[in-house]
Amino acid sequence: MVTFTDRRTRGALAAVVGAALCMTAACTKQGSNSSGASSASSASTSSVTVAFVPKLQAAYYDAMDTGAEAAAKALGFKWVVNAPSTADPAAQAGIVQSLIQQKVDVIAVAPDDPDSLAPVLAQAKAAGIKVITSDSDAPNSVRSVFVNQGTAQAIGEALVDQMVKAMGDTGEYAIVSCGQTAANLNAWIAVQKSYAAKKYPGLKLDSVVYASEDQAQAVTMAKSLMAAHPHIKGLVGECTTSAPGVAQAVQETGKIGKVFTVGVGTPKSMQPFLNDGSSSASVLWDVQALGYLTAWTGYELATGKTLQPVNHVSDSLPAVKEGVMEGVPTVLLGPPLILTKANVGQYDY
Repeated sequence: MVTFTDRRTRGALAAVVGAALCMTAACTKQGSNSSGASSASSASTSSVTVAFVPKLQAAYYDAMDTGAEAAAKALGFKWVVNAPSTADPAAQAGIVQSLIQQKVDVIAVAPDDPDSLAPVLAQAKAAGIKVITSDSDAPNSVRSVFVNQGTAQAIGEALVDQMVKAMGDTGEYAIVSCGQTAANLNAWIAVQKSYAAKKYPGLKLDSVVYASEDQAQAVTMAKSLMAAHPHIKGLVGECTTSAPGVAQAVQETGKIGKVFTVGVGTPKSMQPFLNDGSSSASVLWDVQALGYLTAWTGYELATGKTLQPVNHVSDSLPAVKEGVMEGVPTVLLGPPLILTKANVGQYDY
């Protein structure tokens, strides 16, 4: 996987990131190739534009952007990011409509509300634009492929296993999720429920609550859960805002060592909580590698190439699988990355 842990490599990547143009509802960013590819690239290659619409402006998607910028530089195409300022399905749809008018070649999107976005994605396809999803899927849409950070089964099982490793295989736990309609989060939760019931029958799931993409709200909800369920032993933060949120709640209530948290959090956001024990582990993936793979996949489709069952994406991603996985046409990044106190410092996003 691409980790970009070498500081000189990170510096080079940072140098190619273009300026951001922030508007009222969204922030648009173009990569280093926005004015054309390197002289080694062909004219047809340099004219390709791959656009990405994340759920919102956030450090997680900045890390994806860094990886995608590296792909754009290596392959010689234009990479554009246009993100809503907050998680807002209507804003996402408006951005996609704008990209249709701009006649980009590929639109990649991480849907906040998959079903509400499906009609505008159909408009993009009708306009001749390739449509893919990344990070979160829109199963009932026209997208041709989902660039998947990890199978729902692998991520869901890892979250349960890491929680059990910390709290033991008996007791009460709760989940603080984010967007109530986020397909990836809901798929992980479904796996967690079925896997825990089968492998750890001594576990009891008290509640699943939804904090949108708001860390402060996740903190408040986690505190409320601990108050309502005084015997609770585990909390799962299902996304990159609720993972630090549940850990912060345990930290602020003085329950480190009594309530154990795991989640899906980025290295920088989780490091202080992993260091002080308010979080036991974060189940993630290489976010920059996910960005690289997203951009690469868009470029391959834009240039008429056929994805293979096993793809050499880069030297760091030499064997990426493509196919129908869990019923979805998928390009799969790989197995989850488990962040702990021991290794979290190796990552800089």
